[in-house]
Amino acid sequence: MKKVNLRTEFFLWLVMLVPFVYLWLSWQELPARVPIHFNLQGEADGWADKSILIGLLLFITVGLYLLLLLLPKIDPKRKIEHTSPVYARIRVVLVLFMAALGVYSIYSASGQQAVNLNLILISIGVLVAALGNYLQSLKPNYFIGIRTPWTLESETVWRKTHRLSGPIWFAGGLLIALLALVDDSMVRQVLLIAIIAILVLVPVTYSYMESKKEKKLNSQA
Repeated sequence: MKKVNLRTEFFLWLVMLVPFVYLWLSWQELPARVPIHFNLQGEADGWADKSILIGLLLFITVGLYLLLLLLPKIDPKRKIEHTSPVYARIRVVLVLFMAALGVYSIYSASGQQAVNLNLILISIGVLVAALGNYLQSLKPNYFIGIRTPWTLESETVWRKTHRLSGPIWFAGGLLIALLALVDDSMVRQVLLIAIIAILVLVPVTYSYMESKKEKKLNSQA
């Protein structure tokens, strides 16, 4: 991006600060060992010293923030600069999501509670839907969006693929959130895998087909 929006950066730093403040306030209540891994039923099956939460928060909030801040600077052709308004919104969405995940991780650890899989599904669904809402506005770049060999090769294929993928991701995100209403864990897992497969395979296949079509038209011209 050509210049940093100080208001946006200040907001993001406030968001990142929230889980650290919550961790500090909860530190004395946290057990010496906290859950770090959960099975498919949301039950803890891996443990570590509570100090690992500090590193976890640094990685998922500050680490992500710095990565997203640096991407436009290391972009070899500065293509992200052409999609800066959308990229800024995506940064906000991702940092908000990871900060909320950090807060929830501390909350679960302090109460020694199983992870609420329904809440996780809803959160992931909202994130996917939000990203889908921005896909159609993304300009070609090397780091974010549907980056296949065929979309990176042709701006036309990129545009068509993202125009198709945006609504699919938005709908897919809503469907993922609605999986929280499914009681049968096995059915829910199968449906989740199916939705993710559609979100990945449809854009990839479509971009390949559009690339082949474009090359055929060019060869006939």
